[in-house]
Amino acid sequence: MQKEYRKELKAALANSRIKLALSRAISSYRQNTNNALKKYPHTIKMAEEVLKIKQYAIQHMYDLAQEAGKNIEENKGKYYIAMTADEALTIISKLIGRGKLVVKAKSMTAEEIGLREHLEQEGNEVYETDLGEFIIQKLGSRPMHILSPAIHVPREDVASLFSKIIGRELPTDIPTLVATARELLRDKFIRADVGISSANVVSADTGTLFLIENEGNIRLATSAPPVHIALVGMEKLVPTLEDAFKVSEVTWRYANYAIPSYVSLISGPSKTGDIEKVTTYGAHGPRELHVIFLDGGRVKLAEDPVLRQALYCLRCGGCLYECPVFSLTAGYFGDKYFAGIGTVWAAEISKNIEKASSMAYTCLTCGRCKIRCPMKIDVPEMIMKIRKSIAEE
Repeated sequence: MQKEYRKELKAALANSRIKLALSRAISSYRQNTNNALKKYPHTIKMAEEVLKIKQYAIQHMYDLAQEAGKNIEENKGKYYIAMTADEALTIISKLIGRGKLVVKAKSMTAEEIGLREHLEQEGNEVYETDLGEFIIQKLGSRPMHILSPAIHVPREDVASLFSKIIGRELPTDIPTLVATARELLRDKFIRADVGISSANVVSADTGTLFLIENEGNIRLATSAPPVHIALVGMEKLVPTLEDAFKVSEVTWRYANYAIPSYVSLISGPSKTGDIEKVTTYGAHGPRELHVIFLDGGRVKLAEDPVLRQALYCLRCGGCLYECPVFSLTAGYFGDKYFAGIGTVWAAEISKNIEKASSMAYTCLTCGRCKIRCPMKIDVPEMIMKIRKSIAEE
């Protein structure tokens, strides 16, 4: 494992395409995020409040999941608590069955448990609908960033890939490439039997899922098919709707956007009361909503006073753009999650101890990630604790 990891890192370092793509992305990210925080400076102070919200919520994840589940059921949805990845896969397999067309939004939690691959093995046709994920799926590769999974793929390679798919030569013009992906995926949303998403944050007091996006694919994937399944890590739960709005705002500001194109709030299946004010479920949107809250080691991780910081992560991706190693190797410095903070997930959630040990000694513990992080997660502190554990074992 360690030899293979070192081999991948060396290959990434020698890959000029990765350097080209990341240099473009890092420059854009820093400019966009700095502009957003300059325009909305209150976000920096709000991040301090969000950290307190997360600190409380992480200590009460299981209770919040039960509270959210009760409210989801009151809203005519269904909820499940999966203690392990295998339990989550089993629940979703029973809901979907075989031979179905599935459209899927980007989800690190789904990536964590290998959901797409599992559903394909069950005989389903699954389409990633996020542009970056779609590129990765068609390349037969894996995500290299939590928000921009195809960050390591320059436009020239995307043009080559899409040209092969549609059978005609495409220019490297980005708007043309985006339009091509739209053309390829549009009818999949309409024909799909099931739509799958995650959630950026969930308010326990209302059972509401918050989904932040810019492409519009999540709205289509969660509203066009008759069944919507949401797989959500327990760390995404917060006590109240007000808390969820604050977490969302801080997330999108540090994730490169002054304001996202779409923020969807989903609390149950579609409904109407337009005939004699009788509430009837299954209008234009999904007839069914199923929400699976995944523990997968999160509750145990929350017991560690140092490593629990990894659960405060908002998935804004800012730390990755500041990491000197990631800027040269992309997600090859990673497992399911990336860079220094990904080391904790590899060790404590994926239980991939060999990979975690390699990553722990790849991290420079320079602390640049902590400076950018809205939650001020002390990655160097966590890395040193993992190194100590490795040495003791």
